[in-house]
Amino acid sequence: MSGRRKTYQVKLTQAQQEQLQQLGTARKSPQSLAKRAKALVICANNPDWTDAQVAKEVQGSAAWVRKWRKRWCQTQCLEEAPRSGCPRKFLPNVRASVTALACTQPSQMNVPLARWSCSEIASQLITLGIVVSLATVTVWRWLKAEKLKQERFHSWMHPMDEHFVAKATPILKLYAQASFLIKAGFWVVCVDEKTSIQAGHPLHPTEPPNPSHPVHVAPRYERQGALNLFAALSVAEGLIYGLCRDNKKFIDFQAFILEVLVPEAIRRRVRHIYLILDNGSTHAPKQLLDWLKQKQLEQEWQFTIEPIWLPKYASWLDQIEIWFSIVQRKLLTPNDFPNRETLRERLMAFIAHHNASAKPIKWSYTIAQMQKKFATNL
Repeated sequence: MSGRRKTYQVKLTQAQQEQLQQLGTARKSPQSLAKRAKALVICANNPDWTDAQVAKEVQGSAAWVRKWRKRWCQTQCLEEAPRSGCPRKFLPNVRASVTALACTQPSQMNVPLARWSCSEIASQLITLGIVVSLATVTVWRWLKAEKLKQERFHSWMHPMDEHFVAKATPILKLYAQASFLIKAGFWVVCVDEKTSIQAGHPLHPTEPPNPSHPVHVAPRYERQGALNLFAALSVAEGLIYGLCRDNKKFIDFQAFILEVLVPEAIRRRVRHIYLILDNGSTHAPKQLLDWLKQKQLEQEWQFTIEPIWLPKYASWLDQIEIWFSIVQRKLLTPNDFPNRETLRERLMAFIAHHNASAKPIKWSYTIAQMQKKFATNL
């Protein structure tokens, strides 16, 4: 078609022709690049075509064809040109104020909040007169770039026992050597109790999940009483030994030792038991040591029991606490037990189920890590 000669005529070498044709037909090419490549090939093969004719072939506009024909002749490139972007609406000090506010407790600003939200931060900056208006999404974007999550919190506890390292070291050594000690007749056992396990009977039956809904549990229930689970974890194998009692007293702990641990120790023919305990009142050091010494003389056990108490407020060092969390997740939540006897039966059945495939806990906290952390903190 005759007409005014185009200022920018597309001329391709053989290599460029093949490259653009491949780009335009490849299945994994971005559609924007494929469309531009097809338009340039058509322009090169049909120099007399108008931009409108080329646009019809590639389903674009004449202005779009004219733009990429000019871009190719000037840069030999199909990529978008760099863009400067929208000019900044806020000065750097506004963004710095957002970050500083997110790192400040709301109470320090006389704001009755526990934690900042993005909308509260924006409102506070407006109240302080730093900005006239500020979108919540802008605050969220800035805090995300700074990797700040002011709405979340993580619980932690500073060691309150001045002899924490000295008390924790022998326990961590026993955890590391438990599998070797058991072969020599030295049994490492973590013992504790999970108290006040409620038997709650929902007023309406629990409904199982279906493809559209999760498990449905009635929020109203009748209390059917509570049980206390005394449990021991064999560190070497991950096996659990348990006993349910109505009360949580020293006499109940004695019953657990005599009815559960002692028979198992006799069956295993161990020579020594390392009993790892926290500082709970159920097994206070003074009364437990005196009782064990008396029973050792009365019963003439072929093994000795050595209690080892954890540092104060350091129950997280007791491996049995990990198993208690498993019980809570897998058996006790949601709470649906018609009576205490059913709760007792299911607890003991869960222990048997767990022991069928028990494995030792992969304990990762080592003495080296502890010494490295507390070398400067204690």
